[in-house]
Amino acid sequence: MTTRLTAHFALEELTATQHREIDNRPPPEVVATLRTTAARMEEVRRILGDRVISVSSGYRCPELNRAVGGARTSAHLTGHAVDFNCYGFGAPVDVCRAVAGSSLAFDQLIEEGSWVHLSFDPRLRRQVMTKAPGGRYELGLRL
Repeated sequence: MTTRLTAHFALEELTATQHREIDNRPPPEVVATLRTTAARMEEVRRILGDRVISVSSGYRCPELNRAVGGARTSAHLTGHAVDFNCYGFGAPVDVCRAVAGSSLAFDQLIEEGSWVHLSFDPRLRRQVMTKAPGGRYELGLRL
């Protein structure tokens, strides 16, 4: 059974993991946050011409976040972040340019190389970054 959060996003895709041994079911307060995050991802979908968005990571329980090497303060822990691609739109840098050039309220937009990280943490700083060689993060996008 699929638990729809919005027209195009389901709870199951925002909590999916390849680490089957880890129970990544979110608590009710995180499900509420994921509903808001999914609604904002609908806005992203519109910005990208209503193209399909492929989510690779959404909510991560603390155990899963540790297993994948996530930051201790990751917005994934609270359901505020999504890692994704929009193959029908273009490369991650193209997706980032479109989102950064929109009026969408977001906290962090990071071009990670092979995917996009987008956070809707309540700070909503509109911070745009690029993952550089060596794993460093630099402000702005590559040209």
